[in-house]
Amino acid sequence: MGYKNAIFVLPDDLIAAIQQHIDGEYLYIPRKVENKRAWGELKNSRQLYAERNAAIFKEYNRGVPVEELANKYYLSLKTIYKILSMMKTNK
Repeated sequence: MGYKNAIFVLPDDLIAAIQQHIDGEYLYIPRKVENKRAWGELKNSRQLYAERNAAIFKEYNRGVPVEELANKYYLSLKTIYKILSMMKTNK
């Protein structure tokens, strides 16, 4: 999501109408339904996290301690436990 100055993209009369409701504050304008994208779709984050989580689960099943996994992946113990729980449920 990027910020644009309304002065450069909206007509003056529309800016004046918006200012009657919200003046000098940030306003979020949501995407049209047909333009919405799923989380992680743009930068492939979903796939990257799925691969990382699968690797964590595989290493855990090989006997790697949770503390070592947390240090290796720069995650908290709580996050590692959440990932392991999720992976066990999805299996």
